[in-house]
Amino acid sequence: MTERSRAGLTLLHFALDIALTELALFLAGVLSPLLPFTVPATDGQAHPAPILYLLVAAVWSMALLLSPVYSARDRRAVDEAQTMFILLTLATLALASVLFFIPLRVPRLLILTFYLLDLALLIGYRLALRVSLRLLDRPRYTRRRVLIVGTGPVGRDTVRMIKRHGWSGLEMAGFLDDDVPPGTEVEGYPVLGRMEEIGRLVESEGIEEVVVALPTHAYDRFFRLLDSSKTLPARIRIVPDHIKTALFRTAAEEFAGVPMITLRQPTLEPSERLLKRAFDLIVGGLMLILISPVLLLIAIAIRLDSPGPILFKQRRVGENGKIFWMYKFRSMVQDAERHEAKAVRVQQDGQILYKFPDDPRVTRVGRFIRRTSLDELPQLFNVLKGEMSLVGPRPELPWLVEQYEPWQWQRFSVPQGITGWWQVNGRSDKPMHLYTDEDLFYIQNYSLLLDIQILWRTIGAVLKGKGAY
Repeated sequence: MTERSRAGLTLLHFALDIALTELALFLAGVLSPLLPFTVPATDGQAHPAPILYLLVAAVWSMALLLSPVYSARDRRAVDEAQTMFILLTLATLALASVLFFIPLRVPRLLILTFYLLDLALLIGYRLALRVSLRLLDRPRYTRRRVLIVGTGPVGRDTVRMIKRHGWSGLEMAGFLDDDVPPGTEVEGYPVLGRMEEIGRLVESEGIEEVVVALPTHAYDRFFRLLDSSKTLPARIRIVPDHIKTALFRTAAEEFAGVPMITLRQPTLEPSERLLKRAFDLIVGGLMLILISPVLLLIAIAIRLDSPGPILFKQRRVGENGKIFWMYKFRSMVQDAERHEAKAVRVQQDGQILYKFPDDPRVTRVGRFIRRTSLDELPQLFNVLKGEMSLVGPRPELPWLVEQYEPWQWQRFSVPQGITGWWQVNGRSDKPMHLYTDEDLFYIQNYSLLLDIQILWRTIGAVLKGKGAY
């Protein structure tokens, strides 16, 4: 899309934001007189005066145009909502300041109602747009052609992420690489040429984004090449070598005037941890109360189906490597752990596969409750005890953890969960000890909204029954 088309789309978003804001003001005028504690108007003015609509349009136009709301791309929904919340709060405070100095009587309840309605409309509109475009498989942002420099692990991972985030509007053109012959396909896309051909290919392929996905030792050559291509009409982005940075939460920051990438251990901030714990206690407690009849029925079915205890407890590795007893409904024959060797298979590449569909130890009722994930419900007691969270990396078996590579231990830096990013993206089809990168993705992108999204997607994963056995 051309810069002119992009500017037109931005103007359309801006016009819609102003229109929705004016609608919020009109609705506030209609609704606020109906609310409790409303002081009846004494001057016969039941609705906002026309000058108030003009003031709101002026203040909001200035706030929106000065903010990064239209310039930032590829932001998460939670970041976009946070930006709008701050923006609308500041705009409302600015409006209140202006009203203080002019002879216009505006009820405080009307301003509060307008503020809440405006938040709901502008944030709701953006969320609805995201959902609609995702359902239609359409990008949320303008189409941009991408050229990736490097076909190594970093470059291939970048392609996979671009495919996964189709809503971003990024469209792969191909690769540049000095060590792979032109025409070779990597991840389904061609190698278009060598690095020295970047200027010609950017022009001929209509490239708008160049992503440098090279190992650190190859950067010097690429930067020397860029130095001779100063007029390159494309944005240049660099993917840090993920092998070295995957263990951290990274943020681009300015330090003493110097742009730097800050590395943080992949753990939760104190405020995030407090909010997550409160969410676990409230939602987990309510769930236990609501599903108590289901728990009773499952317990009776297990007792009638096979001899042995109703609950099964197993030592698992929790946050910071702490061992705890995790509860489940028993889905296997009694003393199944004595036959654990039957449940372990080694793949051709030497990787251990611990769960598979035809495990001979699973009972009839056990097969049903595992397929529907009902066997996991007793872990709500682990959540209330603080040993687990509703959402997080799954707690692993100690003997499997002993075989972890050092970088995989980072998955234990946050509370382990009943469900998580790994489960809603494949469940047991993707053994968790082989896909620790999914857990690192969750840790690096954690937010309460992401937890809610994972819980919602877990319902769909359970109903499909895919990967659960």
